[in-house]
Formats: sequence, C-alpha cells, structure tokens
Amino acid sequence: MSEIVQLTAKQKELVEKIGVYHEKSGLPPAPARILALLLVSPITELTFDQIRETLNLSKSATSNAINMLLNVNRLDYITKSGDRKRYFKNKVSNWRSELRDSIFKITEAADILEEILEVRPNNTPEFNENLSSIIDFLRFINDELPGLYQKWENKRT
Repeated sequence: MSEIVQLTAKQKELVEKIGVYHEKSGLPPAPARILALLLVSPITELTFDQIRETLNLSKSATSNAINMLLNVNRLDYITKSGDRKRYFKNKVSNWRSELRDSIFKITEAADILEEILEVRPNNTPEFNENLSSIIDFLRFINDELPGLYQKWENKRT
C-alpha cells in the first residue's frame, strides 16, 4: 500500500517554495521540505513512511531530518492507541511560546553584545557605535514586542 500523501500541483509548488525559504534561513533541504510538507499537507500528522515517500527521500535522510527537527524543537509527534507508529506534526500551535523564547533570545543577544562593547578598545569608535546601535535596537524590540502582541490580542477579542 502506498504511503504517498496526495498533493495538488499548487500544494507541491508550495512545498518547494516553503522549502527554499527554510533553506535560505539555514535549514538543510530535507528538514526544510519536511516542515513545508507538514504545513501544506491536508493531513496534519504524518508517519515516517508518509513523509519519506511523499518527499521521495531515503530512509536515512528522512530519519536524520526528523531527528534534527525534533532536537531543535520544530517538530513534535504523537502516538495513537494500538498503533506503534509515530505521527509527526509541525509545532505551529506552539507559536506563542516560541515568541516568548524569541524575546528571551533578543535580550540574551543584547546582553552578550553589551559585554563585548564593555571590553572593546576605544580606538574603534565607529565599530563601537555600530555595536551600541545594535544593542539599542535589540532593547527597543524587546520592549515593544510584548505591547504589540497584547495589541494584537486585544484586536482579536
């Protein structure tokens, strides 16, 4: 029995387009396509074999890509009673916690850059000023994002 997920031509085109987008963001091709497939597929939870056959990947490429995506918290899986298979799904439902993590990472980056600025020599004023501007911008984003999120939430209710 074939495990291929039936995709329309437009869905296949989107898998490729989203995959290229993720590649440009630093992901290898197989994980990029898996994330794309799980966004576009009419079935939101896919087995290893469904992913592998639909994307025409080798077992090792599929396994390595899934493990990588699980390790970087971009994928999740569920199991179903009486079925030994794992069903992989995109973590799109966790976007709010991902946003909180991103805000924390912005703060962390600004803190590290500030430490760097403290040890920079005074004879590189242009470089130091650019570094200071980056820190200021990151702090600004960190201050504004929670308010923007709250404004969006208020608009929705």
